[in-house]
Amino acid sequence: METLVGDARQALRMLRKNPTFTAIAVAALALGIGANTGIFSVIDKVMLQPLPYPEPDRIMMLGRSYPQGNGYSNSIPKYMVWRQNNVFSAMALYDFAGPGMNITDGDRPQQVKGVHISADYFKVFGIGPAMGRGFTSAEDSPNGPKAAVISEKLWRSHFGGAENILGKTLLLNGEPYPIVGVMPARFAPDPPADVWIPIQADPNSTNQGHYLNVAARLKPGVTVQQARAEMKLRGEVFRRINPKWMDKGEGVAVMPMREAMVGDVKTALLVLLGSVVLVLLIACANVANLLLARAAGRQRELAIRAAVGASRWRVVRQLLTESVILSAIGGVVGFLLGAWGVRSLLLFVPGNIPRLTDPDHPQALMGMLDWRMVVFAVGISFVTGIVFGLFPALHISNPDVASTLKEASGRSGTGRKQNRMRKALVGAEMALALVLLTAAVLLIRTFVGLSTVNPGIDPHHVLTLQTSLAGGNYATTAKVDNLAVQVIRKIETLPGVQAAAVAVVLPTDSEIDLPFNIAGKAPKAGQTFNGDEQWRFVSPHYFAVFRIPLLRGRTFTERDETKSPKIVIINQAMAKKYWPKEDPVGQMITIGKGLGPQFNDDPREIVGIVGDVRETGLGDKDVGVMYIPQSQVPEGLTQLANSVIPLSWCVRSVMDPNSLRTAVEQQFEAVDPLVSISKVRPMDQVIAESVSRQNFNMLLLSIFAGIALVLAAIGIYGLMSYSVEQQTQELGIRMALGAGRQQVVKLIVGQGMTPALIGVVAGLAIAFGITRVLGSLLYGVKASDPLTFAGVALILSAVALFATYIPARRAVKVDPVIALRQE
Repeated sequence: METLVGDARQALRMLRKNPTFTAIAVAALALGIGANTGIFSVIDKVMLQPLPYPEPDRIMMLGRSYPQGNGYSNSIPKYMVWRQNNVFSAMALYDFAGPGMNITDGDRPQQVKGVHISADYFKVFGIGPAMGRGFTSAEDSPNGPKAAVISEKLWRSHFGGAENILGKTLLLNGEPYPIVGVMPARFAPDPPADVWIPIQADPNSTNQGHYLNVAARLKPGVTVQQARAEMKLRGEVFRRINPKWMDKGEGVAVMPMREAMVGDVKTALLVLLGSVVLVLLIACANVANLLLARAAGRQRELAIRAAVGASRWRVVRQLLTESVILSAIGGVVGFLLGAWGVRSLLLFVPGNIPRLTDPDHPQALMGMLDWRMVVFAVGISFVTGIVFGLFPALHISNPDVASTLKEASGRSGTGRKQNRMRKALVGAEMALALVLLTAAVLLIRTFVGLSTVNPGIDPHHVLTLQTSLAGGNYATTAKVDNLAVQVIRKIETLPGVQAAAVAVVLPTDSEIDLPFNIAGKAPKAGQTFNGDEQWRFVSPHYFAVFRIPLLRGRTFTERDETKSPKIVIINQAMAKKYWPKEDPVGQMITIGKGLGPQFNDDPREIVGIVGDVRETGLGDKDVGVMYIPQSQVPEGLTQLANSVIPLSWCVRSVMDPNSLRTAVEQQFEAVDPLVSISKVRPMDQVIAESVSRQNFNMLLLSIFAGIALVLAAIGIYGLMSYSVEQQTQELGIRMALGAGRQQVVKLIVGQGMTPALIGVVAGLAIAFGITRVLGSLLYGVKASDPLTFAGVALILSAVALFATYIPARRAVKVDPVIALRQE
């Protein structure tokens, strides 16, 4: 122990004696360790930490499995068949907490997240109410008594933490719900919610709409494989009962809940993790190169140590102690940098990363900077110190004592072997930097491609907002239509407003698809419908608000009422897909009929064709869309939509849309003060948020690639600066014998560019293989895009050329006479 303390003191003295070396090394390590620490904190929160429930690995998500992947939206009939099993102790059906619920017991409505759940919901998650109870089977039966369980947060904020809360009435959407339980503060529900009410699903339901979640808890001793085998059988049972409602190739997916939650972001997070690991490796190579360069000045010192009896292990230990202390300092700075990075990360992170972002329950910084992050930072600092320190230590710890001590000074060089090693490290830095830069450019091109996509609408000067119409006040199409007509008329009287409309969802914001049949055309063999496309209900001025062009026929008018002939407008993509050689206008289609009682629609005449809109996202083209008038939505679909989707509103004006916010909200209050408004934002923001995840990936990877590029440039510059210093006498001789400055510059640049170009070639080969994992993250560019690879190679080569040219220019300015006298 005393020896280690002595080694540490000696190491600190050496680092203090070389402040420039120490500062550069610490900066490089801090960047690498800080980037890794910051990204690890995100990955740990999203992918590694167990869910906050008892035995979380035994909670499964159930859904539909296909060869191309899994989907976790389910129908009531499937749930009713699945719950008859021998592998789960509890199974729950619940919705997505889409529209929210309005607490209407005050002057102004208070919107809260509410979820409809089956009776076993809390059993699945293993956490019961802290006060009261959950729901009984009677309360969860169709037309059963109303009941509500509330969160601890709502209990305190709305009821002041009243001890006599049980039995009190909560007025939700104008309907009274007796409170039967309060959940503990430690319960972190998914989806986030503050109110739970019974879903009251009908066991005999024929509703084949897939808009619900199913979660289940494994029985003790049952494995995931056993559960999958059992549910495969239940899937076949459902197929026999409902052969038309299970697609060919469809099975039952059984996936641990944590894996199901992070499935959409797993690839992107692993790519970011890989990128910061590459940054750290580049930093290690950089510091190892610095250590090898510094070794030139320590050859005499190490030779003297060996001459007086120091063993090689003793020298290695001393050098490793210096490396570990260096990495420890870099680790402390890196941890602080990572903590700052996490704080910044939370400001820019998109709002759709599970377990990390929730607008109603924002992730606190201290929730990210826990002991796991500290342990990771300490561990990676120690490992980093060993990685970049061990090889140089072994390399320089066994000097030729006799030859070294004969030299007049320690500046004679580290020998050809060390020079080859330094060039190899520079080549490795270039290769790794090229991989990172290639990935970053691919993501940049993806984001640019998405940003330049024509969404099919004019989003500028459009204000959007959402309202929750869940509950009995707007349970019919006529009531919703009456609200829409009154509010829109008032909004359109505001100065500067050109048009206003309602829609079930906004463009680029969501997906709602329904199957349909074409009159006179039989479905393909084994299928029930002719097709399945996106479905929207909109009010008459919707196409004017978004300036969607009419290509043929007509749009909706106020005369298209509930009792008018049923009509539909389709987009150009759908027209080309189903009527490639015919005119669709005048054709009849029936939407959703047969899915269940909510989907009991009449045949509709196609009255118009409009331009294509990227309804489901900027990256989704050629998506068919069916638009129906808001006044003609089937009653069952109105109730269903109100329960799972907030109604969207859009207002076009000649002014800044944000300036209309107060005036628009006042029009709602004048019509119905109990309608709560949420998500007031310009349409430009809606579109920007639809690509926020791609923007986030691009931003982070570009930052890491920039760091890698700087570190690689520093590595080449350091190598050539050192090489020029060691070749001072040789260069002096060459110039004394008549070599021109251009020849000397060419010689030095060639020495630096050789390992750099070897690294570029190696990096191209590595990148060609690695960037294939980016396939699912790209749009408009292939993972093997030759233009990207060539451009990145040229950029990196240019940086390397610049980094070698500076030392070369400095070398030719040295007086040959002075150079010859230095040795």
